Amino acid sequence: MSNPPKIAWIGLGIMGSPMSENLIKAGYPVTGFTLEQPKLDRLAAAGGTVAGSVAEAVRDADVIVTMVPASPQVEAIAYGEDGILENARRDALLIDMSSITPGTSVELARNAAEKGIRVLDAPVSGGEAGAVEAVLSIMVGGERADFDEARPLFDALGKTVVLCGPHGAGQTVKAANQLIVAVNIQACAEAVVFLEKSGVDLTAALDVLNGGLAGSTVLTRKKDNFLNRDFKPGFRIDLHHKDMGIVTDAARAVGAALPVGAVVAQLVASLRAQGDGGLDHSALLRSVERLSGDQV
Repeated sequence: MSNPPKIAWIGLGIMGSPMSENLIKAGYPVTGFTLEQPKLDRLAAAGGTVAGSVAEAVRDADVIVTMVPASPQVEAIAYGEDGILENARRDALLIDMSSITPGTSVELARNAAEKGIRVLDAPVSGGEAGAVEAVLSIMVGGERADFDEARPLFDALGKTVVLCGPHGAGQTVKAANQLIVAVNIQACAEAVVFLEKSGVDLTAALDVLNGGLAGSTVLTRKKDNFLNRDFKPGFRIDLHHKDMGIVTDAARAVGAALPVGAVVAQLVASLRAQGDGGLDHSALLRSVERLSGDQV
């Protein structure tokens, strides 16, 4: 790119760090801020610029990307004297890639418009591996012109990029995504316990299942987690618990029944209550094992 827009990146966690690094690789100048010094050091080592605050990071940015855990964190960095809306320049484009409530996204877009700042909600799916490999699915809400402007940036981060509707639509689609993923992981976990207790070769069974109608991206991505009981977080139970709260609340608001989703939401909450909130969401396997009488 001959004159790429200047990017401010706020939030350098499991997803944010590799995503920001992919923008650097694509030729974007990235200035980042987060609360943890080792993650700032990682950004600097990748060729980014480190800022000392949100205000410093966004002041000269053409595009501001936020990737933080939940609605309270988005509100904390967006509002207030040191927040994005008070310090970004007029006509900057704010892209929130966090997974938050649709209502929070709509309110942010409305408040930002009063400051002359444009907003897209653009949550992602694909987990840490998808972020590292730049193959994320990105579901976007906002104006078509802003989406078109941001499309080259999105293409540096993901493979499936879709404008889903007005402000908040991206978050609504992400909520549905998290519902499907949680139910899928739960079904896979139950199948794993069933297969093992039946004495079947688990590796062979999961290979053949994944080649048929039971196959899924979830099974492909999480198969080794199940086989090796490796629950190092790619997407934490704590965050999926938050997302299941978002989808159940949103569904109640529109009158949509989620009978299976409600059960899985309770299983995610139970796993978190048992101290497993920091583990990967494939750790739903541990809940099924406990229910089946296994020592975990």
